[in-house]
Amino acid sequence: MRVVIGSDQEGMELKNEIKVYLIESGFEVVDKSEKAASDFVHSTLDVVQELLADKESLGIVFDGYGAGSFMVASKVKGIIAAEVSDERSAYMTREHNNSRVITLGANIVGKVLAKNIVREFLQANYDGGRHQIRVDMLNKMCE
Repeated sequence: MRVVIGSDQEGMELKNEIKVYLIESGFEVVDKSEKAASDFVHSTLDVVQELLADKESLGIVFDGYGAGSFMVASKVKGIIAAEVSDERSAYMTREHNNSRVITLGANIVGKVLAKNIVREFLQANYDGGRHQIRVDMLNKMCE
C-alpha cells in the first residue's frame, strides 16, 4: 500500500518517526515534506492533492494539534479526513467513513500511540454498504 505523508515544523519529528515505522512495515511511503512545510496548510494540500491523483493511496498529515490540518483537508472536494488521537477512531473512520487521510497532532499523541493509530488506520478496510449513504452525503457537501 502507498502512504502519503506530510508535516509542518511542529509535526516533523513525529512524521519522521512514523515514516521509519511505515517503511519497516513494508509500506511504500511518499513524503511530501522532506523539509518541513512553512505552514500546515501547505503540507496538508500537498498530501491531499497526491491522494486525489492516486485513488488507492492513503494519507497522514502531522502538525502540532491535528486540528489545523484536518480543517484544510476537509475543505478539499473528494477528500474525507479525520483528526484522530486514538486507535479505535482511526480504525472506524476508515471502516465506516472511507476516510483517506488522518491528521495527527504531535503535541497530543506520543510516538507509541501514533504508531498504533497509524497501524489501525492502515489495516482497516472501508465496509461500504449502509455507510456509503453517509459517504455520498459528505462528498455532495463539497459540490
